Amino acid sequence: MDYSRFKLPDFNAIPRRDYLLAVSSGLLLALSFPKTGVAVLSWVALVPLLLACGHKTAAKASRLGFACGLACYGAILYWINIAVTTYGHLPIAVSIIIFTILVAYMAVYFAVLCCLMRLGERKGIPVVLSLPFLWVSLEYARSFLFTGFPWASLGYSQYRILPLIQIADITGVYGLSFLVVLCNVVVYLAIRGYVKSRGEKGAYPVFGGIVFLALAGLALGYGYLRLSHPAQGETIKVALIQGNIDQSIKWDPEFRDATISIYEKLTRRASVGGVDLVVWPESAAPFFFQDGGTPSWRIAALASGIHAPVLFGSPAYDDLDGVRKLYNSAFLLSDEGKLLGRSDKMHLVPFGEYVPMAKALPFVRKLVEGVGDFSPGERLVVLNQGKANIGVLVCFEGIFPELSRKYARAGARLLVNITNDAWYGRSSAPYQHLSMAAFRAVENRMPLVRAANTGITALIDSNGHIVRETPLFKEAYLCDRVILGDSVTFYARHGDVFAVLCVLASLAMAVYALRNRFAGRAFKRS
Repeated sequence: MDYSRFKLPDFNAIPRRDYLLAVSSGLLLALSFPKTGVAVLSWVALVPLLLACGHKTAAKASRLGFACGLACYGAILYWINIAVTTYGHLPIAVSIIIFTILVAYMAVYFAVLCCLMRLGERKGIPVVLSLPFLWVSLEYARSFLFTGFPWASLGYSQYRILPLIQIADITGVYGLSFLVVLCNVVVYLAIRGYVKSRGEKGAYPVFGGIVFLALAGLALGYGYLRLSHPAQGETIKVALIQGNIDQSIKWDPEFRDATISIYEKLTRRASVGGVDLVVWPESAAPFFFQDGGTPSWRIAALASGIHAPVLFGSPAYDDLDGVRKLYNSAFLLSDEGKLLGRSDKMHLVPFGEYVPMAKALPFVRKLVEGVGDFSPGERLVVLNQGKANIGVLVCFEGIFPELSRKYARAGARLLVNITNDAWYGRSSAPYQHLSMAAFRAVENRMPLVRAANTGITALIDSNGHIVRETPLFKEAYLCDRVILGDSVTFYARHGDVFAVLCVLASLAMAVYALRNRFAGRAFKRS
């Protein structure tokens, strides 16, 4: 057998300068996301990568894209190591392996993007046309492949730019990603227009620039129009409780009474003057509430004592045919302390709440402490506290827009995100998590209130404005009125139409490129 065909790629064939350009793009992209959050960087972050990929083969461009992806997601997802070592209690070597695999997986999307972009250019498809559609298509694919991980989609970097993100109620976050990528391409082409390439002056991106300015103008115009008409309608007063329970003792039975006492104290303070709903974080009750007993009675008595419904996180179970299924759930009690309903988490965290292929991987245990491996909820449940229907997003369910849309279509008028971000530590992850939650409010035009064990607890209005938020790792509460949602948006009703159109456009360009390729071969043979 001729093993010479299996040589590793010659990375020396690409100048070191181009790798530096690709890595700089990745770092600029990372800096545009929270915690740093310099959103303006994302509008030009891809320019160095595009300059490096210019006139490269598809294979070389894919290597540069991979290098960019490694730098980008390595800087964004560094907190994985904190979660795995500090709270998963795994050795640092294992943590590095897990982190490297995840970052490499995310970087593959950049590699595919650059490869397809260069293949398209070689077949006559300009990058100003191909790249924005390809980018959205791959972001969309990443949202559901292998259970989905749509963390740090490009559009999320703009979460503080309120006039711009209002188009999310039509396009979702993908409309923002498209616009940002298009700007990058126009800037890249403008730079190339000043630089001689292969002895010829590059063309200025006049058409691309006009299209970008037109789309940006439409997006901003729509945004300012939406913001000029403040939400009106029925309101409820919500109290959000941040207990700041240390993750290392959270599931220790010896600290159960102390945990409940903290939530009782903060709840009574927050409810002075009356509230319509109290929200505790994910797993705030670290025991089986449905089993009853003193801990459960204390929460029910608290709801009755303050005359307000209380929504809180607690593990739950169902026994079916002798098999016990565990759930990460939210319980809602009435103002009399009676159970109104339970909503089970439907999108679980792989290796955090369950171990995929557990029988094939008996040596792997889940990273997050708790009662055991959870099962996904079997149906969507909208909870009603008397004045409003509530859609509950447990933990990282807040990064999946399809769940919020389902709640909106099922009649929810308020989104509640209960989470425990303690295992992120003081990293940028809680800020990144919050930025994505803000988009769920805009997409569905309903407020989202967020109770987090150690922060960030926040009130977000229907325009995505983070009205109030707490600091990390402090006992705290927020209490304010929110205006309930009163309609179902285009995005909530029809979903990712824009992203699907981008996928179809990408496929159409692929067909065009392949036809040109086969036509060229046929011409040569003749």
